[in-house]
Amino acid sequence: MNLRKLATAAVLAIGGTMLAATPASAANIANNPGFEDGLSGWTCTASSGATAVSSPVHGGSKALQATPQGADTARCQQTVPVKPSSSYTLSGWVRGGYVFLGVTGTGTTDQNTWTSSPSAYSQLTRTFTTGASTNSVTVYVNGWYGQGAYQADDIVLDGPPGAGAPAVPTNVTGSSTPSTATLKWSASEGATSYNVYRDGNKVGSATTTTYTDLGAPAGSHVYQVTAVNAVGESAKSASVTLVVGNDTPQVPATPTGLTGTGSVTTATLKWNASEGATSYNVYRDGAKVGSATTTTYADSPQPGNHDYQVSAVNSAGESARSATVSVTVGNDTPPPPGTPTGLAATVNGTTVTLSWNPGTGSVTGYNVYRGNTKVGTTTTRGFSETLPAGTYAYRVSAFNPVGESSKSGEVSVTVSDSPPPGNKVLVGYLHASFANGSGYVRMADVPKEWNFINLSFGEPTSVTSGDIRFVRCPVAECPSVESDADFIAAIKAKQAQGKKVLISIGGQNGQVQLTTTAARDKFVESVSAIIDKYGLDGLDVDFEGHSLYLNAGDTNLASPTTPVVVNLISALKTLKAKYGANFVLTMAPETFFVQLGYQFYGPGASGSADPRAGSYLPVIHALRNDLTLLHVQDYNSGPITGLDNQYHTMGNADFHVAMTDMLLAGFPIAGNPNNVFPALRPEQVAIGLPAAQYAGNGYTSVAEVQKAFDCLSKGTNCGSYKPKGVYRGLRGLMTWSINWDKYNNFEFSRNHRAYLDALS
Repeated sequence: MNLRKLATAAVLAIGGTMLAATPASAANIANNPGFEDGLSGWTCTASSGATAVSSPVHGGSKALQATPQGADTARCQQTVPVKPSSSYTLSGWVRGGYVFLGVTGTGTTDQNTWTSSPSAYSQLTRTFTTGASTNSVTVYVNGWYGQGAYQADDIVLDGPPGAGAPAVPTNVTGSSTPSTATLKWSASEGATSYNVYRDGNKVGSATTTTYTDLGAPAGSHVYQVTAVNAVGESAKSASVTLVVGNDTPQVPATPTGLTGTGSVTTATLKWNASEGATSYNVYRDGAKVGSATTTTYADSPQPGNHDYQVSAVNSAGESARSATVSVTVGNDTPPPPGTPTGLAATVNGTTVTLSWNPGTGSVTGYNVYRGNTKVGTTTTRGFSETLPAGTYAYRVSAFNPVGESSKSGEVSVTVSDSPPPGNKVLVGYLHASFANGSGYVRMADVPKEWNFINLSFGEPTSVTSGDIRFVRCPVAECPSVESDADFIAAIKAKQAQGKKVLISIGGQNGQVQLTTTAARDKFVESVSAIIDKYGLDGLDVDFEGHSLYLNAGDTNLASPTTPVVVNLISALKTLKAKYGANFVLTMAPETFFVQLGYQFYGPGASGSADPRAGSYLPVIHALRNDLTLLHVQDYNSGPITGLDNQYHTMGNADFHVAMTDMLLAGFPIAGNPNNVFPALRPEQVAIGLPAAQYAGNGYTSVAEVQKAFDCLSKGTNCGSYKPKGVYRGLRGLMTWSINWDKYNNFEFSRNHRAYLDALS
């Protein structure tokens, strides 16, 4: 969501005396860091006009100068060998309107930063740690769309140098079958992969130290192996000669580990694989009943007790049969379902809404009890009723044809005679897993002004795992942190007051790339576990950095093809279906991923644009019927072109009006009238802002924020930008963060809560 380290540094700079210090001499491992040898060692984009100039320079006699053109941000970069699991500091001196310095391929969290310094050189710095298998990184510098030329000089990558090309593989051995040749060798230090050569020609690659050549013709062949990393390829290994086509296959071994389980209608068998087997035969009571190509089989026999055996088969014949396992079919009676968990209640005016998590086992429906009286039955995991003022206690049970579970834990709510609150909302992010220099705020102490409380952050175990973990702030960093029990109790209390509490996934340091269906499924499983454990109302998607991007050719908004986009859409739809109509789904993308899509969408026809541009748009579009709120971060943004075809810069009312108008009026993507992002409903949109100057770039004063909201929701108090319509249903405001708002004496929440309530 925000730059934690920059925010912390800002607080320290404000709160104490800033002392000058002499930096330590850097062990610079970058090639041609001062561009004294022209562009040697650097690769720059084709239309950047990159060159080494003699003025202006920061040090030495030369500096880089490049100019963004169209979709080309004039990026110059170089790949540098590094050591795994090592710390590095990247720094450089830059000059220009908007200039970025960054590093990719770290194996952990890629880093970048930027500044606007058109008249003098300014230093940018970032630190990072390489991953356990990272042997090279790419450092880069670039400008921004629509800006003039920039300069860069004295680029420093400080840290231990990486190794060169890996050593030649040793101990190469091999074996063959009638159709394949299998090679094995010893690992080469520093290698990330290996190339395999047959008779002098490369036939494949491997990331392990084994390779099976499936396409070798019959005859004698000479094999060699090389080791590869980011620096290069080793010399070829000693050769090994293998003859393909002369082996006689053997009957596979007898399967072992046969087990079986029975149900009302089915016997399910499992066993261990037999080497060389291509299929398996299954025998029931001595007679063959089927075959399988995997190591499982489901049989539907008559009720009773049955003996099963399995044999392994290939072209040479069939193995002996396995040991016998007995399975009883037809005597299982399903038990009553388990007790529902996570019962939560919210109050909106005089309406009470319940939600809960399912228990174990087969469920037909749920009974809802108020006190000891059953007041409803439902087949979904939600229930609502309207009541007079008073305090009420609820419990829920599950049932199926066999019986009813015990009742769940109790939840109490209070319905008051006061009118319901206004429909304008304040959304705030709560630092739940870190303090970030702003101080820890206990859940119970979150002020009443907030309607949505987003727990920051759930982060992945690795970029592509999809396995999301939410780790609460440790006592060492947050001395006042409450216990899990108190934290969960406070969440339930907030929900009883009508608040929504969500888990926010991602943030600046939590890049999530669902590149595979396995990662997608793990995302659903792990996010569900967090929601269920803490009894949350839903999910906030705060993917930043390189989490989302579009592959070349993926240009149709309604039919995306890039796996990280397709799998995210599928995961979110699965979660929505799982938790039902009351599931709250919000998103907090940056302008780069949404409004920039008006100019650029993915890598573009030339393939030279940033593939992340506009990449949130197909996700928003696919989920628009399930989306509760979209609050784009109108901060930490470069200039963005609005529907008036003028650049708008953050920090003022016009910027927020222009950015929000794009969401509520819709726009052609990359200027294509046949590929349009349709308008969202006003009640789905809130404006995203930093709570204070030290919470993020683009802070906007209270007066300017309310001026923007007046213009959008009432059509009054507009500045130079005039929106396409008046959006009376505009939902509210989002901020980073609840903690920074408290640090800033509640300027954001108290001023804007009063303003929004007056509108409501």
